[in-house]
Amino acid sequence: QVQLVESGGGLVQAGDSLRLSCAASGRTFSRYTMGWFRQAPGKEREFVAAITWSLGNTDYLDSVKGRFTISRDNAKNTVYLQMNSLKPEDTAVYYCAANTMATIGYGRYNYPYWGQGTQVTVSS
Repeated sequence: QVQLVESGGGLVQAGDSLRLSCAASGRTFSRYTMGWFRQAPGKEREFVAAITWSLGNTDYLDSVKGRFTISRDNAKNTVYLQMNSLKPEDTAVYYCAANTMATIGYGRYNYPYWGQGTQVTVSS
């Protein structure tokens, strides 16, 4: 089992950058595929990005490709989401999630482990 704690959210202006971090407990972090999801008010939680444990493959929501980068540091048990050129439509609560799949899952049901979320607000 793994416990996840996100940090790094905040209030920024359009065009700014933020880096979210997700610290994981446990000694087997390197064997977890890690994902980031987000949920805006009144909307479903949606996949944003993920990175596999097996090959380090990544994938992104189309609307964030070229702006967001997911990475992981297994020595620090931490996954990051670097968010550049932020837009007001990126405003949401961002959640870190984990599973033991070797490939990327795009549905929230693919991830049994979740953090508490961190708020990102982008003003225009």
